[in-house]
Amino acid sequence: MNLNSPLFDRIRVRPVADEGARRNEPGCEHPGCTGLGLHRAPKGRGQEGQYFLFCLEHVRAYNQSYNYFAGMSEDAVVAYQKASVIGHRPTWKMGVNGAARMRAAAYARAAEEAEVVDPFDFFAGVRGAQSASRRAEPARRLSAPAMQALDVLGLDETADAAAIKARYKQLVKRFHPDANGGDRSFEARLQEIIRAYNTLKTVGLC
Repeated sequence: MNLNSPLFDRIRVRPVADEGARRNEPGCEHPGCTGLGLHRAPKGRGQEGQYFLFCLEHVRAYNQSYNYFAGMSEDAVVAYQKASVIGHRPTWKMGVNGAARMRAAAYARAAEEAEVVDPFDFFAGVRGAQSASRRAEPARRLSAPAMQALDVLGLDETADAAAIKARYKQLVKRFHPDANGGDRSFEARLQEIIRAYNTLKTVGLC
């Protein structure tokens, strides 16, 4: 082969990689490492989408010790794993759509208020459900202190705020020393009534 042939002058050799480009490549983020950070490693929970840059040796070491659930309690881990089955999205029971139900109820109320004619009974189901829920309103459940306070005032669990206030005023007038000529023998009973009324105020019944 003739190395002096003019054909060799036309041969182009791929240039050596630009040293400046190599200098722009990220370095390994492991302390003290001077290698190139060509491998990504996730930063962890709460920093999704963010990564450390390591060399191959240090990314392997990092991945071996990586724990996404570090710092979480056992109950929190179980709850997270359970929610991950549905992609951490809210769920509803089959056939239940709260937003659609609320819109339908609003349409039904608007139809009733505007006396809209509904010949095909589009809103009959909604109106029936609303009526049934109003008829079947469960009795309110009161705590033991609230029930005891009502008993002190001589009322039952069906008493509303107006009845409670009226009864309280009536009993205070009856047992106040000023209403008994300065007699303070009913003072203990009066204090009991005041405490009962304050209890009912605390629980929001009056």
